[in-house]
Amino acid sequence: MSQHSQEAPEGTHRVVPSPAGRTHLVEYGEGPLVLFVHGFPESWYSWRRQLPAVASAGYRAVAIDVRGYGRSSRPGALDAYRMTELVADAVAVVHALGEQNAVIVGHDWGSPIAANSALTRPDVFRAVALLSIPYSPRAGHRPGESFARLGGDTEFYVSYFQEPGRAEAEMEPDVRGWLAGFYAALSGDTLPPDPAAPFFVKRGAKMRDGFPVGAVPSWLTDDVLDFYVGEFERTGLTAGLNRYRNMDRDWVDLAAYDGAPITVPALFLGGGRDAVTTWLAPAIEAHATTLPGLRSSHILEEGGHWIQQECPDEVNRILIDWLASLPS
Repeated sequence: MSQHSQEAPEGTHRVVPSPAGRTHLVEYGEGPLVLFVHGFPESWYSWRRQLPAVASAGYRAVAIDVRGYGRSSRPGALDAYRMTELVADAVAVVHALGEQNAVIVGHDWGSPIAANSALTRPDVFRAVALLSIPYSPRAGHRPGESFARLGGDTEFYVSYFQEPGRAEAEMEPDVRGWLAGFYAALSGDTLPPDPAAPFFVKRGAKMRDGFPVGAVPSWLTDDVLDFYVGEFERTGLTAGLNRYRNMDRDWVDLAAYDGAPITVPALFLGGGRDAVTTWLAPAIEAHATTLPGLRSSHILEEGGHWIQQECPDEVNRILIDWLASLPS
């Protein structure tokens, strides 16, 4: 990580036992535990700008590689990536670090992982921060059916990801090109003319056909892209895609929590130029009911989807202020 030292001092890399097998994490500082969970297609490294800042504010800041990513275990079974397993990993990390509880912070897919961790294990996760993806309680319709209807004449990207091997055939021959295009398609400063284009795949086309051509987000330096490319050229993208392939399974697993609110103290942060946050505006508006512990909600107007990498100083300030407001 030394080549990235201009952005953050060296953290302590550790591997701890978890239901996945092993979970790799990076740790900074001492104090109350704050656990960071990344999304797709990302890494513990997505939190490189938050970890030292939160540690400097007096916390033990820890970011994991979610199972299937980086140096964490990659179980072979598709259903090993169901939500209940990811929550179990998060609980195991807290205990492996010798702690009884933690604040959990998630971005993109990490946001539903964090939300479900706080929902199902409030004894372990005393507060939750959600970035880019608001909390949506389990509802009456199976997700796969809803996504199939959403596509219309096209195919919604979640549906496009369902068949094992199909999306991989697009991504893995050119990991660098695909990642660079995907990051650009969801960044606030390089959005395509139609921000929804990357999410709706025309019949017979590829998802990357909707990416902006040649656009490079300001946050995506060569060093940063090199890191992500190195990770995914080594691990492949199947494990990350398997998260999408378990959404109907999650719907069954979490039936006991249908419509349930998250009651622990909460924070939401979204990007004003994030198509995902815009689509999910009704879920944000419902937070008064679904997140009754919500203490703070912010839309960063210039932010896209990769909000903590695009707007690190603003995210850090809001996050640290919220952490300071929590009961000890």
